[in-house]
Amino acid sequence: MGYGRGYGYGYGDMMGGGFGGILMLVLGALFVAALVLLVIWAVRASSGHHGMAHHATPPPLGAVGHDEAVAIAKRRLASGEITSEQYAEIVRTLGG
Repeated sequence: MGYGRGYGYGYGDMMGGGFGGILMLVLGALFVAALVLLVIWAVRASSGHHGMAHHATPPPLGAVGHDEAVAIAKRRLASGEITSEQYAEIVRTLGG
């Protein structure tokens, strides 16, 4: 004895012919993807920077690194890798 069309098991249930499970799976995956993207965005926004600064200024004269650059130029001059004119240009460019 049945209850008529629309009751019990079969194609007459509320899920629309078995597509409710697939729809729930797709919507669940979209929700999880949106949640992951939201977390990634929040972490990047809270870090305060996005990699290297695009408008970085050069270090001031006399900063750490200037002496090393001059020492490298001296070694290159001593080994014959550069000429004395090139050495003078390097030192002039470095500001000292």
